[in-house]
Amino acid sequence: MLRFISFGSGSSGNCYYLYTDNDGLLIDVGVGVRILKKSFHNYGVPPQNVHHILITHDHADHVKSVGSFSRDFKLPVYATSKVHKGIEQNCCVRCKILPEHKKLIEVNVPIVFGDFKIMPFHIPHDSQDCVGYQIESEGIVFVLMTDVGHVTDEMKRIIGLANYLVLEANHDDDMLKNGPYPEHLKSRIKSKIGHLSNRECGVALAENATPNLKHVWLCHLSEENNHPELARKTIEHVLRGYGIIAGTDFKLDVLKRKVPSEIQELI
Repeated sequence: MLRFISFGSGSSGNCYYLYTDNDGLLIDVGVGVRILKKSFHNYGVPPQNVHHILITHDHADHVKSVGSFSRDFKLPVYATSKVHKGIEQNCCVRCKILPEHKKLIEVNVPIVFGDFKIMPFHIPHDSQDCVGYQIESEGIVFVLMTDVGHVTDEMKRIIGLANYLVLEANHDDDMLKNGPYPEHLKSRIKSKIGHLSNRECGVALAENATPNLKHVWLCHLSEENNHPELARKTIEHVLRGYGIIAGTDFKLDVLKRKVPSEIQELI
């Protein structure tokens, strides 16, 4: 049985857990180690079952606890060379990854460990480097795309392969436009290497999802420029324009910023 938990999704900290009965991997460790250990305990899921860590990019909300968690459980950390370099230079990562725990991955080069076959792919974002992950296990395709400046042709193809998809819906266009952020920050967020809006997320789903898609989780919502129900309603509206009904054609849920999700069984 393949299962999924979100331990946090947003600028306060991102961390996702994908696991089977025998194996487990974390994607990003931007949540505090104490909180993460408490969450594992509350779910009755032993953290010792985590065998690998994957990192999407080097921004603090995705990596601030990776060194500590990796050291505590002696876990390898997989990232591109640029991301490892960015983590090493990131002053928010106080406990660095030990050299023996650093493992390199390359975009579009598959890797296999344990119960997982993983394909890293490029995501445009204003970090040292940024990747998404297409993960296959037990015949199921799980895809995570976060911190998305824009949806590339490659990403469109991968959305079409997904059975389960975590996709960024960062901001509402009007809330960002009329909100308190300075203009340079608004421009950065709206840029081709910034973040994906609710509308852009909806279009990406509407134009590329297939009948094989079972469940979508919206991730990395802005606290200042979005709201869970607004994100959901906007995306549902876009989907309806393409004849797709969320809740019928596939499930649509919003991941919370600081509250772990329920354990999701992926079948």
